[in-house]
Amino acid sequence: MTVIDKIAWIRIENSAILSTRSHGKDVYYLPGGKREPGETDLATLVREIDEELRVAITPESVTPVGTFEAQAHGHAEGITVRMTCYAADYRGVLTASNEIAEVAWLGYADRDRVSPVDQIIFDRLHESGQLA
Repeated sequence: MTVIDKIAWIRIENSAILSTRSHGKDVYYLPGGKREPGETDLATLVREIDEELRVAITPESVTPVGTFEAQAHGHAEGITVRMTCYAADYRGVLTASNEIAEVAWLGYADRDRVSPVDQIIFDRLHESGQLA
């Protein structure tokens, strides 16, 4: 089994979660990405969010949310994605950049518009009352 190791940012405002859609993709993903060799979770989170959304994560506000695993969207059966998620505050204005085509605030009703691992996260956040 192949596992894609990713770090993701969970940002919830007004009971909606920040999501992104990459150019050429048909589903939304939580912002974040793969770590580079030797990178910590925090360094990956800060770098990826700056690259994708042009905002600065506030390092002292970063808190772990959980690790989630599911079939990787758009990959062969048996390739899974393991997403370690963090909540954090930020500075700046959210702006789609690099591979990101669109930034959206999604609610639980949008669950079918996100990747399989994000669906698990949506379920967990909805059950805890954080995502409406």
